[in-house]
Amino acid sequence: MGESMTGAQALLATLAGAGVEVVFANPGTSEMHFVAALEADPRVRGVLGLAEGAVTGAADGYARMSGTPGVTLLHLGPGLGNGLANLHNARRAHSPVVNVVGDHATYHKRFDAPLESDIDAVAGTLGRVLRSENPADVGPDAAAALAAAQDAPGGVATLVLPADASWSDGGIPSAPVAPRAPAPVSTVDPIAHVLRSGEAVTLLLGGVACRERGLRAASRIAEATGARLLLETFPARLERGAGLPTVERLGYVAEQAEQQLDGTRHLIVAGAKPPATFFAYPGKRGNLVPEQATLHTLAEPGDDVTGALEELAELVARDTEPALAPAHRPDLPSGELTVANWADVIGALLPDDAIVVDETNTSGLLVAAATAGAPRHDVLSLTGGAIGQGIPVATGAAVAAPERPVINLQADGSAMYTISALWTQAREGLNVTTVILNNRAYAILRMELQRTGAGDVDPAKAGLFDLSTPDIDFARIAEGMGVPATTATTAEELADRFRRALAEPGPNLIDARIPPLL
Repeated sequence: MGESMTGAQALLATLAGAGVEVVFANPGTSEMHFVAALEADPRVRGVLGLAEGAVTGAADGYARMSGTPGVTLLHLGPGLGNGLANLHNARRAHSPVVNVVGDHATYHKRFDAPLESDIDAVAGTLGRVLRSENPADVGPDAAAALAAAQDAPGGVATLVLPADASWSDGGIPSAPVAPRAPAPVSTVDPIAHVLRSGEAVTLLLGGVACRERGLRAASRIAEATGARLLLETFPARLERGAGLPTVERLGYVAEQAEQQLDGTRHLIVAGAKPPATFFAYPGKRGNLVPEQATLHTLAEPGDDVTGALEELAELVARDTEPALAPAHRPDLPSGELTVANWADVIGALLPDDAIVVDETNTSGLLVAAATAGAPRHDVLSLTGGAIGQGIPVATGAAVAAPERPVINLQADGSAMYTISALWTQAREGLNVTTVILNNRAYAILRMELQRTGAGDVDPAKAGLFDLSTPDIDFARIAEGMGVPATTATTAEELADRFRRALAEPGPNLIDARIPPLL
């Protein structure tokens, strides 16, 4: 780069020096000098997304699987706004994500050009915001943003980069800044006392506690004390399968969650938030902590959750082994695809070391049971609840772990939010198999209409939840973006298509036609 360095070049050098290898990008005019720096530096790979939701979701998936920051390049405030839903998911998943958002040149902002907006206000809803007003600030601000994203437990940081700070000389690369480590926990002894009380205890796990070390420690505790184990409803990354503890997730539907927690006298949270319903419902409690239960916090998400669980296990379960799932697969089913039997096809054929991106919504109620004894795998779920995550997260996960098969189990309505990420999968040759659960309905909203009691309406006849007029041909959409695709209407066809997709390099899509749950 020579002796003189622009702000954009300093930004790129700072990212590369901190170990960043990928930038997920949907740039515009204000970002052209960073694009030029990116093209000139082979240390960092640019991955293009055709829409910002695809870019931000991919950065989230990359961060979940790599444990390092997923970096995005976005165009001004509208570009950041377009990517906001999947940045919300990343924030709730505690994924380390850094957004580089271009802005108008500092002297141009007074003209109130058409794309002028309050980027800082929008970005401030996600996490820390830094704005580089001159090229000398870009390197230090980038290092600070990377550290902020990695501060325990992880989160979203945004660097706003005015165009003149990007193109002007005077940039200076910055050395990496150490992020804040997980905080030590001082509550282990009191929690051990609760576990020894003889009263009914439930231990709710979240965040990093859903990885192998945390699961094994929690299982030892449960085996020794009789405590019940539950996971948060949508873990960011769950390690599971044969040889690991199988732990049930807290139900999405309040009635199921209340049943799971019934009788609990002490609810201990470790890396999870106290449970609450996703929405308010007329005449129903929103707080899922049983009224008769005492809530205890072993560790907050930013604490050393795994260390606390292991220390607790040594106190109450020193000589106890965890309960591990045996290797087991369901038999391959036959006949027309249903909400029940399609999951058995996946459980019977799931490959070793898979990454399963689960955005099945109402179609996936039996996936966990069907895959509990399958070979060890990771599950990335819809942690923030903002749909349209699955295809982009699978894209980013495949970039982070190209040696592993990625299986995206994807509801049809959610798929349409960010389906352009298939194009990125084809462009990059990513090893992703997408199974669209095509029930031609927003079945989750049919269920919610029924549960809220909003008027005398038959949910199955509500026009706003019907995706069958016209039918969406996912196979043709995928093929139009360079992804080979097939359709399955029977269990035998799904098994055949799934086997073939796994055996072929690059992306593949299967349009699995199933009836809706409601």
